[in-house]
Amino acid sequence: MRPAVLAVIAMYGAFLFVGWRASRKVREGTAADLIVAGRAMPLWVAALTMTATWVDGGYLLGTTEGVYKSSLQLGIQGGLCFGLSLILGGLFFAGIMRRHGFTTLIDPLEARFGARWAAVLFLPALAGELFWSAELLVAIGATFGVLLDMPITTAILLSAVVTTAYTVLGGMWSVAYTDIVQLGLVALGLAAALPYVLDAAGGLTAAWGSYVAARPDGAAVFPPLTSASALWSGGAAFTWWDTSLMLVLGGIPWNAYFQRVLSCRTPRDAARQSVLAGGLTIALTAPPLLMGIGAFAFPWPDVLSARLAASPADAMPLLFANAVPPVIGLLGLAAIIGAVTSSFSSSILSAGSMLSWNCLKRLVWPGLTVAGMRRAIRASILLFGALAAVLALEVQSVQALWFFTSDLVFVLLFPQLVAALFDTKANRTGSIVAFTVSAVLRIGGGEPLLGVPALLAYPEAFPFRTVAAAAGLVLLPLVSRLTGTWDPPQALRNPQS
Repeated sequence: MRPAVLAVIAMYGAFLFVGWRASRKVREGTAADLIVAGRAMPLWVAALTMTATWVDGGYLLGTTEGVYKSSLQLGIQGGLCFGLSLILGGLFFAGIMRRHGFTTLIDPLEARFGARWAAVLFLPALAGELFWSAELLVAIGATFGVLLDMPITTAILLSAVVTTAYTVLGGMWSVAYTDIVQLGLVALGLAAALPYVLDAAGGLTAAWGSYVAARPDGAAVFPPLTSASALWSGGAAFTWWDTSLMLVLGGIPWNAYFQRVLSCRTPRDAARQSVLAGGLTIALTAPPLLMGIGAFAFPWPDVLSARLAASPADAMPLLFANAVPPVIGLLGLAAIIGAVTSSFSSSILSAGSMLSWNCLKRLVWPGLTVAGMRRAIRASILLFGALAAVLALEVQSVQALWFFTSDLVFVLLFPQLVAALFDTKANRTGSIVAFTVSAVLRIGGGEPLLGVPALLAYPEAFPFRTVAAAAGLVLLPLVSRLTGTWDPPQALRNPQS
């Protein structure tokens, strides 16, 4: 067996060992232990597991891909916006969620709008986590194929089985401590590979000079509002800002985010760790961004140039395979494995927590015992790990589905969460009307990635995502006040209490 394959097996064995060790913190195996680490997570652990969750395989590969094939703005967009999302979440959302002692993202929606309607609101959140998990497995499968010539099916199944196993063992504690190890692999792998990549590209100064010369409009952090460049023709700059707003605000209403917030010891820690993780997430865009510049200036052979033209997402794995020594390339592979597995474990834990807690426990089987709840959480994690693996193997447009679902999380859930937490007069009728109108406005714009035709005649480059979310933000409080006499608002309290 090749040394690289043995190293990967050893790496996954280490993940299982760390997850098993961390699972010993789950003293009683209660829902709070498994879902939110008994609300006893130290600040530094919470900040690192939050950073590891957001710095996923798509973050690393997508940043390098965007810079290589298009511009600095498209490369940095995801990392910058997700970092800002964490900072805003820490400043405005983390403290109030932790003060109320909620268990999942859906709890405040249930408190304001009732358990049955909250079960509907939970669907886009659940779909987002599931498609995110599958997209992560596709990313790691492609990376294994480039660096190890491993069949994608083997890579996906290996990653899914190992990560699901340690997540089932210890829930949030296992995920958090393996996240720290995996984030360390990301930092080590990128730090080791970057000097070799830049040296192979002629040095940072020369690589940057060739990049700026070829793409003068694409070398700034933000796109110009007006430009004659073909890069930003057709309203592409306005689309960038629309998508950026979606990523910043739509990055908040995810249960994987609030699971870490709600695991903290105090509301103050919850806010601080989110802001700290946001800063780390933004800082970690630098290495893959520089690799994108290095990939642009690297003297690729013709056969690899053709491959990159067809699949620019392979830019980072191909750099690890061709621009660095084999040992350093293995560290680069470890960085991608660490990024993907940390986020995958977070996502399936998040989806399993919502299904078992908000649907089974809160809606279907309120009398479920502690032991039964423990079994339900673990069964749900297994279910979503298996579903994500099946999707990754069978569905070709997983990434497109994940992007579209993320879009819907922004449009449909962000207005609902804002109203539930901050509007004392918000009621279920306002929630239903806002949700429906926002859904029609967003789905009416179509989705080219999925072949969904546009049903509403929006102008070119019209920011319909932002408009759909804004409609929900306006309609929910307005309709709630108009209907408050016959649909009284509910107090924001923990549904358990």
